[in-house]
Amino acid sequence: MKALQGNEGRPELVDCATPSCAEGQVRIRVVAAGVNRADLLQAAGLYPPPPGVSEMLGLECAGIITEVAAGSRWQLGDRVCALLAGGGMAEEVCVDARHVLPVPEGLTLEQAAAIPEVYATAWLNVFQLGQAQPGEKVLLHAGASGVGSAAIQLCKAFNNPCWVSVGSAERLAYCESLGAEGGVLRGDGIEGLQDFAPFDVILDPVGASYAAQNLKMLALEGRWVNIGLMGGRRAELDLAQLLSKRIQLIGSTLRSRTDAFKGELIDQLTEKVWPLFSSGALNPQVEEVFAWTDAEAAFARLASNQVNGKIVLQISKE
Repeated sequence: MKALQGNEGRPELVDCATPSCAEGQVRIRVVAAGVNRADLLQAAGLYPPPPGVSEMLGLECAGIITEVAAGSRWQLGDRVCALLAGGGMAEEVCVDARHVLPVPEGLTLEQAAAIPEVYATAWLNVFQLGQAQPGEKVLLHAGASGVGSAAIQLCKAFNNPCWVSVGSAERLAYCESLGAEGGVLRGDGIEGLQDFAPFDVILDPVGASYAAQNLKMLALEGRWVNIGLMGGRRAELDLAQLLSKRIQLIGSTLRSRTDAFKGELIDQLTEKVWPLFSSGALNPQVEEVFAWTDAEAAFARLASNQVNGKIVLQISKE
């Protein structure tokens, strides 16, 4: 089969072995795959897949089930999307059946491909690790990103007023259209967020360059969940603030979690998040769909940091 693999910073279409379907897995004929920043890092050689995981790119996909193990709750022909540790940008993928979700009613497979990674990440870090309670204030850095777009909608649905930092006035307006209360432009400095502080939860994919300001803006017993290092990995912190405010600083990744952990996370999404797609409270934000033969252009588009929501690759026709 054909799949996309990273090669000197670019996604390259290659021939590779068709995966075998192990016990407890299902096979999906992939129709579409979401593009995430992790794919850019892997293509650049900076984020290798966990041991035993396919070296092909792709952390989420949507498609049609073509093979199931005996006793599976899934059926041949089911329209599904899936959370993956790798291999989603391929004609076929085999995945743990616990990591598969039905395509929400009324959505296309291209839309569904933009859901699993970002909504799982937002739910895990804001509501599970960040323990956001109704009414608590949330700050989302990179608010117009895929994860940010998902988190804004989840915050609105679960009664958590949220603010954002973004790169432009247009992106701030986009975030406000999804439900954000307001925010600042990072080019003006994020100090302006102090006007909306204190925050109970901060979701931060930036890291070092925002670290000191995060400490200042957190409320008593606030939770700071760091999920990325776009702004560097080393920071000098005033730990007295960490102690006096009883702040929890939480480092979080999803890709390397165990299959059992991801299965439990998918169960939570099924129960608490999935009904909100059917009700219209959540809406996957797909800015552009590229043919996977144009994957290099899709990766460049995401790397431009000008995308609102998600970029999706179309692998085949439904």
